[in-house]
Amino acid sequence: MAHSDTQSKSGAPGPDTAGLPVGEGISWLELMAQDSKPSPDVLVTPSYQNRGNKPLSAKRYTSPAFAELEREKMWPRVWQFAAREEDLPEPGDYVVYEIAGRSYIISRQEDGSVRAMHNVCLHRGRKLRDNDGHADRFVCPFHGFAWNKDGSFDQMPCKWDFAHLSKEELQLPEAEVGHWGGYIFIREEKGGPTLEEYLAPLPEHFKRWRHEECTTVLWVGKEVPANWKVVSEAFMEAWHTIVTHPQLLPFTGDCNSAYWAWGDNINVNLVPFGILSPHLDPEGKSQQWIVDQFVKFNGRSADNYEADGGGGSGADPYAIKVPEGQTAREALGAAMRQAYTEQSGYDHSDATDAELLDALVYNVFPNFAPWGGYMPNIVYRWRPGKTPDTCIMEVRVLSRVKKGEKIPRGAPMIYLTLDQKWTEAPLGVLGDVLEQDMDNLPYVQDGLHASKNGLVQLANYQEIRIRQFQQTLDKYLGIAEGSDGTDAA
Repeated sequence: MAHSDTQSKSGAPGPDTAGLPVGEGISWLELMAQDSKPSPDVLVTPSYQNRGNKPLSAKRYTSPAFAELEREKMWPRVWQFAAREEDLPEPGDYVVYEIAGRSYIISRQEDGSVRAMHNVCLHRGRKLRDNDGHADRFVCPFHGFAWNKDGSFDQMPCKWDFAHLSKEELQLPEAEVGHWGGYIFIREEKGGPTLEEYLAPLPEHFKRWRHEECTTVLWVGKEVPANWKVVSEAFMEAWHTIVTHPQLLPFTGDCNSAYWAWGDNINVNLVPFGILSPHLDPEGKSQQWIVDQFVKFNGRSADNYEADGGGGSGADPYAIKVPEGQTAREALGAAMRQAYTEQSGYDHSDATDAELLDALVYNVFPNFAPWGGYMPNIVYRWRPGKTPDTCIMEVRVLSRVKKGEKIPRGAPMIYLTLDQKWTEAPLGVLGDVLEQDMDNLPYVQDGLHASKNGLVQLANYQEIRIRQFQQTLDKYLGIAEGSDGTDAA
């Protein structure tokens, strides 16, 4: 239910009815009211509820016992984004998905359906597959036990020596599989909400943005020396921009952002681009200056206006002259509206400036974060490492396939080790931004270990997504809010 408190329980100012804390300038909803196109309801219907202000135990991020509690009580019971449809387009294609001590083979069947089997030989426990690939049978490299791609048992050497085992006993255990928007989800333990119920209202929000018409054009995974929650929570708020990413301030409304949440599983951070951060002095900074800074950040030449016809129709759609009477945001929106229509073959005439420019960063509990809108969409996923002090962060970039063309196979993952930098992958300016986050996150993990009071404090509004995430985790673990898990039932 949409809800906007102007006062928190503590009596401190909360978000006003326009979805922004009082006193921070133009709000998200006021910005949307100025959009050059009518806004869809999903971008102008706030959903905020005060969730209290209890501190969190630092041990939630550092304790092996807490990580074990997550593995036992949470991970098997949640719907998890395991693969994209374009990762395994043909019958026999399979993907190995590993998380929190479990390994699965996600396999495309002859009828086009997908099954998810535990990736463990039922003889002596060797993993059946180490990498993604194509196979109609999964033969264990240790002793040759073999399974069909639907998980049914096929054959073994020396069958006479296993008369005590039936084919039914040798069926590979399966996880539930669900599909939405080109994403494939699995859930290990049956029962609980359907995928549609779990994701609501995300599918309704993404109807306009049609991720099912996209393919993965870039996919990078990197080992990070911090807990998976430390890393994921860094992407649940935009207000660290002022210190961590100052190069974004000339064209990013960091504290104009809206933070909304629905139920237990879904939240969003709506971050506007094409406007000056309220943290900067506007004196002498014209609308053209904002565009020029945006162009400079994206690595394009601000001198290419004439080559592009001044309207973004050439190779540099951002390199534009702002028409008199227009804002930088309106001008950039118009340029991208034209560029996306030409590139995709789809009509974007009703697309708002927000859908073309902004970071509409959704989060699905526990570890999946797809961006909304029409730009090439970023998708984050975080997976816990072998210890609480490491994780794997993945960044996918989805691009819309041109209208009428077949969706191609997705790009394979580029894997970066602990010692490699995000900038070693072809992520462009995004790699630089991610590296700035890496300048913080390992030291956050160290600091949580070293904390004297052992507490983590959260802002009431700008970190409401983290609060919702942690409260949902508490429900799965059966523990008191924010505790270290020692009170688990």
